[in-house]
Amino acid sequence: MPTLIRLFVAMVIILVVAGVAMFVLANFVEPARREVVVPIPAERLGL
Repeated sequence: MPTLIRLFVAMVIILVVAGVAMFVLANFVEPARREVVVPIPAERLGL
């Protein structure tokens, strides 16, 4: 039984670390903004 508790504790610690990492990435890392241009041929527009 103690090994099962150790397994659960280890899993909880890993999940907490992963959750904190996701929170930090979502809130403190700004993505680089850039303009995206996609050329569309006139034939596809029906002009």
